[in-house]
Amino acid sequence: MGGRGASSGTSKSGNAYGSQYHSVLTVGNVRYVQKNSKSSETLMETMTHGRVYAVVDRGEVKSVVYFDNQSKRSKQIDLADHHGMSPHTHVGYLHNEGSPNGKPMRLSTDERKMVDRVLSDWEQYKQGKT
Repeated sequence: MGGRGASSGTSKSGNAYGSQYHSVLTVGNVRYVQKNSKSSETLMETMTHGRVYAVVDRGEVKSVVYFDNQSKRSKQIDLADHHGMSPHTHVGYLHNEGSPNGKPMRLSTDERKMVDRVLSDWEQYKQGKT
């Protein structure tokens, strides 16, 4: 798992796949990852088709990132407030190009279920139950 270009093995910045994040936990198709440094690139591509990553920062899940069957980012759910929405969804590879008005959107029912599942699994992990 890495930044831009992970499916090719190297990002546009020359970083090797898997060098920017490390895995903390995997539950089903959700892999919980943390950045290796503050300068780690945003997750844009993966080598696992249809993967979902939960990005953890300072012990808390910050976002849930979905990848399509071409291993490209298809949407990202951010748990922080943005435009008065918390959580919110950005649709598209770049960020909002798949949104009707080019802005973040409210979560769908399925997205809400995924966030609830991710947060529940993370809390169980932190409590030593996973």
